[in-house]
Formats: sequence, structure tokens, C-alpha cells
Amino acid sequence: MPARASTSATAGGDAAPAVTSSSAPDRHRRALRLRQTLVVTLAVVSGATDAIGLLVLGGAFTSVMTGNMVLLGVAASSADGTLAASSGFAILAFCAGAALGARLAGSAQKSDRVWPRPVTVGLAVELVFVAGYAVGWWVTDGSPAPGVALAMLLSTALALGIQSSTVQRFGVSGMSTTYLTGTLTTVVIRLASGRGVREVWHSVEILLGLVLGAAAGAALVLLAPMLAPALQLLTLGAVVVVGATVAEKM
Repeated sequence: MPARASTSATAGGDAAPAVTSSSAPDRHRRALRLRQTLVVTLAVVSGATDAIGLLVLGGAFTSVMTGNMVLLGVAASSADGTLAASSGFAILAFCAGAALGARLAGSAQKSDRVWPRPVTVGLAVELVFVAGYAVGWWVTDGSPAPGVALAMLLSTALALGIQSSTVQRFGVSGMSTTYLTGTLTTVVIRLASGRGVREVWHSVEILLGLVLGAAAGAALVLLAPMLAPALQLLTLGAVVVVGATVAEKM
């Protein structure tokens, strides 16, 4: 016997099919999955950018400011002016980017979708700074002079500062694409407490994205240096495009 469609009375007294939203949970799950994929992609950008900064742009990090603070201390003790400049100015550039990202993306709101539009805006501005670094890379054939290398390092540090604070608009505790020591610590604590891998897998994916991005960035610098910026531009550009055309509407 076929199932009956549920009905509801209209203002005129006629019976009309009731509107159900049984697919809403599925749509929400798909939106969360897409957001997670895009966040992991941003971690790939962070890993690649850090690796390139360390290998070519002055030996400093572009997102790991704890590491830069250590390098700054080492530079002070060893009187290494070059290292002091690269690590110290990278810290300042990252902070400036984080402040700009906070202004662009704002804080989480109760009415936010899974992927709020201000996140896309913040990442689009980040893309401008990454593009500026890429132009510098290609103009110098991947071998910039020290002054140009420092400018490129600061551009990428500023870009990742924007990314770091922009991701906070999601309002998800512990979600980050740059400072991931806390993420790693949380994973270890939860696993040591007897929780399953499934519960921490979203964090593991981000950590793996960072490592894979660093490996890919380093490999390109060593094997195909002129393609190195393309990795960052394409991955970040893909996040901006998908965020604007798909994720914002879910």
C-alpha cells in the first residue's frame, strides 16, 4: 500500500502537502564537510609557504611565530643581523596581517552560515599578498636578492596572518590553519584519554595538510623552483572561488 503524503489545511480549507525539511541535516553535513576540506587546503598553503620561507626567503617562518621568537632569540645571542631582521620583521608582518584579517572577517555571529561571506573576503585579500610575492619570485627567477627576499617573506607572513585570524570567524574552538602545536597537543590528549581516532580525525586532517604542503613546497623549490608559487596561488585561489560560489550558499 503506497504511503500517503502528509497534508495541512490552507487558508481556503483545501488540503495541501506539508513541507518537510528532512534533507536539511544532510545539507548541513555536506556544508561542514566542504568547510573542512577547504580548511585543510588552507593548511596546505601554510605548510608550503613556511617551507619556501625557510629554504629561500631568509630562513624564517611565515606562520609559526613561536619558531620566529626562538630564532629572534638565537639571532640576538649570535649577533646574526640577517636572521634577526627576517624573524623579527616576520613577526611584525604576521601581527599586522592578523589585525587586518580580524577587521575584514570580524567575529562569529549566531546568524552565520557554515561559511560566512567575510571569510571569503579575508582570504581574497590574502590572495593579493600571495600574488605579490609570486610576482617577486618570478621576476627574480626564484633567486631573490636579500632585500627582495625579505620583502617577499613579509608579504607571505602578512598573508598568513590574515588567514590565521580570518579562520577564527568560523567560531570553532581549536580550528586553526597556522599555529598547530595546540592542535597536535589536543589530538594526543584525546587519544591518550581513550577517545577514538574518529573523534580527532578532523584535526589530524589539518595536520596532514600542513605536512603535505611543506613537502610539496620544498620539493618544488628543489626540483621545479619556478612552479613553487603556483602551488600557493592555485590552492588558495581554489578556496576563494569555491568559498564564493559554493560554500557561502550552503
